[in-house]
Amino acid sequence: MNRITSRIYKGKKDIEIMTGLITKVRSPEHLNDYPAKVNLEEDLASAAIRENTRLWFDDGQSVGWAYVDEFNNLRWEITHEYEEALGNQVVEWGEACVRKTPANDEPATLDTNCREDYTARIAFLKRHGFQQTENTNVAMTRDLSQPISEPNLPPGFVIRPLADIHEAEKVAAMHRLAFGTDYMTTENRLAIMNTSEYDLSLDLIVVAPDGTIAANCICSVNEQEKTGNTDPVATHPRYQGMGLGRALLARGMQLLRERGARSAHFGTSGHNIAMQKAGASVGFTVDHKNIWFSKEVC
Repeated sequence: MNRITSRIYKGKKDIEIMTGLITKVRSPEHLNDYPAKVNLEEDLASAAIRENTRLWFDDGQSVGWAYVDEFNNLRWEITHEYEEALGNQVVEWGEACVRKTPANDEPATLDTNCREDYTARIAFLKRHGFQQTENTNVAMTRDLSQPISEPNLPPGFVIRPLADIHEAEKVAAMHRLAFGTDYMTTENRLAIMNTSEYDLSLDLIVVAPDGTIAANCICSVNEQEKTGNTDPVATHPRYQGMGLGRALLARGMQLLRERGARSAHFGTSGHNIAMQKAGASVGFTVDHKNIWFSKEVC
């Protein structure tokens, strides 16, 4: 460990290095934890996140990486035998990235999450000064060998795939209204559409009778794992409470099964009871919960 070096992210080949470390380090039950390969592709499409990404090597071999996203969330992976040597550097890198962010009235924090049963990672966070918060995420799963109900839409509404890249701006605008955030810019939507698992035919929208995009669900298939995702699901505020999300989940599951997926998955905030109920109504059950941690950055 005497030849440890580090550097800033240099290019797309680094995603392969980071993905390779995920495969090497993670146990099978954590392989698809965030960030997986497709998440790295999406996040690192952002120049700001690339500037916040560092990789560590020992004699040229990858032993760790870390980045901080636009929400000040720390994402990292370290080879187990290097955790003690690199743990402080990873957290300090995260704190340095947060300090670059323009200050506001709230204390700056470095945040992260992990499965509630991931005892090793929880212990790491506590050793490095992170405190558990009340925030959670819920990961839900559905066995696709079980019967899938037909999508049920109000009269005049239809489900179809996104037509092409030219609809990215409209669906991004709908997403911002659905969640009340500014995150889903057209640029960010295009980054999703450029990831390796993206399939335009699985990017489903509900169109209202007047032609408005009323809801959206981005589905994808991991062919190696034979798993599918129906995430995120977004519904325009004007059309919420009409069962559009439930209909998208049902249609998405049908398509995922046709493409060989054996199970479907999605995640949502622990506070989003409506989405959890929509999932439960079409057969999803809770697979696990993620808990959030925070560290104040001075």
